Amino acid sequence: MSDTVRAPAGDAPSVAPSGTPAAPIESTETKAILAQALAASVEPLAEELATDARFAKTRLVALDVDGTLTDGRIVYGSRAPVAEIQAFHVQDGLAILWLQRAGITVAFVTGRGCAATAHRAAELGVVEYHAHVASKGETVRELQRRLGVEVGETVAMGDDLPDLSMRPCSAVFVAPANAVAEVKDRAGLVTRAGGGAGAVRELAEHVLRAQGRWQALVEAAER
Repeated sequence: MSDTVRAPAGDAPSVAPSGTPAAPIESTETKAILAQALAASVEPLAEELATDARFAKTRLVALDVDGTLTDGRIVYGSRAPVAEIQAFHVQDGLAILWLQRAGITVAFVTGRGCAATAHRAAELGVVEYHAHVASKGETVRELQRRLGVEVGETVAMGDDLPDLSMRPCSAVFVAPANAVAEVKDRAGLVTRAGGGAGAVRELAEHVLRAQGRWQALVEAAER
């Protein structure tokens, strides 16, 4: 399970002489956690990803958030529990934009949900943001019905047991490197990168390579 970190009680906002609350001061512990999360990077791949035909028909990519788009930690600042802090990887964000520009629907499907996650979804133009869901599998099936997407056109990604309900409704269920053993054992692909450290970027490359779109992206970047 993900660790939950709360700022020590002594870090509550101080009050200015005028009676106006002063700006919150983050604890040393919180700052250290954020610095570590923000420093996470994708391990260089030893070789190019091979083209995987299983991703050729992908039209829907359903992503868990905590532990997949993030490293799984939940950080509360001085105004806990309101000020929840999440660290997302910039390469994952770019990959999500690439997928959407290729006409692929990206959905965030999370059992939690917070202002930071909703903001990240909006920032990336992810319209299908589904928070506080009881069953991720049922949410994906509803998306498929509404969007007219088949199981064979769906890819799902998650790191823990609640994410396995998405497996039967996806052509390929993908696990990040940090996933629990039971999820890795049942995944059709385990990425080399971990959650919050480029796992979604890696998945996106598999999809775009399989659909013959990757080389055009590389060439466009060189112009």
